[in-house]
Amino acid sequence: MKPALQRIPVRGFTFGAALLLAAAAPSFADVPPVAQSASALAWDLAPIFSSDADWEQERQAFARQIPALLALRGSLGRDALALRQGLDQVSAANQRLQRLWVYASTQTSTDNRSRRNQERTALMRSLYGQFSSAIAWLDPEIQSIGAAKVDALMREDRALQRHETKLRNTLRAAKHTLAPEVESALAAVSPLIQTTANTRSLLIDADIVWPMLEVAGKPVKLNEIGYQSLREHPDRQVRQAAFDTFWKAYGQYENSLGALLAQRVQAGVIDARMRQHDSTVAASLAPNQIPEKVLRTLVAQTNEGLPSLHRYYKLRQRLLQLPDLHYYDIYPAMINSNRRFPVAESGTITLAAVAPLGAGYQDLLRQALSARTMHAHPAEGKSSGAYATAVYGLTPYIFLNHRDSYDSLTTFAHEWGHGMHTILAQRSQPYETAGYSLFLAEIASITNEVLLSGYMMQSAQTRDEKLFLLGQSLERLRASFFRQTMFAEFELLAHDAQERGEPLNGKRFTEMYCGLLRKYHGADAGVMTINPTYCSEWAFIPHFHRPFYVYAYATSTAAAYHFGEQILAGKPGAAENYLNVLRAGSSLPPHELLKQAGLDLASAEPYQMLMVRMNQIMDEVEKLL
Repeated sequence: MKPALQRIPVRGFTFGAALLLAAAAPSFADVPPVAQSASALAWDLAPIFSSDADWEQERQAFARQIPALLALRGSLGRDALALRQGLDQVSAANQRLQRLWVYASTQTSTDNRSRRNQERTALMRSLYGQFSSAIAWLDPEIQSIGAAKVDALMREDRALQRHETKLRNTLRAAKHTLAPEVESALAAVSPLIQTTANTRSLLIDADIVWPMLEVAGKPVKLNEIGYQSLREHPDRQVRQAAFDTFWKAYGQYENSLGALLAQRVQAGVIDARMRQHDSTVAASLAPNQIPEKVLRTLVAQTNEGLPSLHRYYKLRQRLLQLPDLHYYDIYPAMINSNRRFPVAESGTITLAAVAPLGAGYQDLLRQALSARTMHAHPAEGKSSGAYATAVYGLTPYIFLNHRDSYDSLTTFAHEWGHGMHTILAQRSQPYETAGYSLFLAEIASITNEVLLSGYMMQSAQTRDEKLFLLGQSLERLRASFFRQTMFAEFELLAHDAQERGEPLNGKRFTEMYCGLLRKYHGADAGVMTINPTYCSEWAFIPHFHRPFYVYAYATSTAAAYHFGEQILAGKPGAAENYLNVLRAGSSLPPHELLKQAGLDLASAEPYQMLMVRMNQIMDEVEKLL
């Protein structure tokens, strides 16, 4: 999993900015290498704040100015100038809060053990609650002004255009907005909802004493990083031992982790009901005007496409020359590659791979790679996974756990897809519309993966290289499309059960997840054996504490293949059409933006075409065998 963007969601504002064709690929030798010293592999936060003391000074200054935001209440409808100045003040405060948050959160993720990092994050959650409470009157007041008067005020003052998206979205959400006093109370307690994810992170990254496993005479700590390394091990007995040990350890915390997730699900259901949404899914998708049909169509079409996934598993079994297939057999490469991809080389390859997007895109990426904004390598206490986060006007910060593998190269390209999305949006949009929704966030990152696959395939010289790369493409489809849809279906099951009033706990989550593991992996059809011990995997997924987020990986995979194949095929205007989607930020609703670009993710066609492409890749593999 690669959490794409770290943001604090403030109501009404968004922080942030997550192939194989015959087209000619640029020569690797034609692309200048990316020079990166060892110091460049640990990010420099000085452009945000020069020191912890400066951060603390700004935090206190920000806290003192929060009452001034509350004092704006009742003034916005007076005239156009008052509306613009009020919105400008709130927007400026959002930017300040964003800087504070990015500085705090990046430090925490690099060392969860640090007491000071933990305290800094806790202070930010408290500050966020105070800020949210102080502006909770904002949406109800805009709604009380009414659409007609807002339109008149915007015609009177053209400078209000930068706030038009905010104003339109707020007016549209009127029926789901509560009284100002209620909104203020909910905003004040909102940090408590976030504590479920924070508590889980502390438990996993700092408190649990993970077991050790001896591999080739050396002890390996079976924490999340150790597990993710060993699950790819070529020795099947090592993989099985890693799975057995790791998931048994997770299972011991089933009750505690289940209670945390149940609280998060319940909080979402309560909020949706209070705001009179039809469901928690509808409440989650409504702010970005994404039809619920998108998620429901995704799940339905993925279930229709499960025979393609099961075909892949049978092909995997054949290539691994295994008598049967178990869950611990899904991660090792079907064809081994000893090639290593250090961070600097990953940058050089990524630059070459994105050449079809144009020299201007390459130049922007090269400049970003030369900045000290990556934290590249694993470390004790460091969070797992990868993400991109940003402060408006600064080069995005990229968090990695780079292990010099091909997967690490792909993750590198993925996260810099996010980074470039942020850069392009910020260069084209004011702060107020430079952020982009989760529905769009993964398209840029996975399109980078598609371009990388196309470039690497064109560079491949031998049968084994081609088989390795084809296998990696299939594995990315499994992980980014099928696995993420399985997660989304798990979220649907959990929230639907809560809405029916059924109790949720760790054991119930394990039962739900086990049923999905069996269905998606063809257990009843004899495709793969699922050990019940491994069904505690739901507790491993931090994204479940950010409900209805992971589905965007799957829809974005379909979108990325739609755009990526057109770009690699050299279709006239394809690259510019795609880049315009990235430049748009949140200036248009994301589903509408994609439809204007020729893609409707509420229809079955993108998912059916993805299944066609997946089967074509498997045909290519079988031809090489």
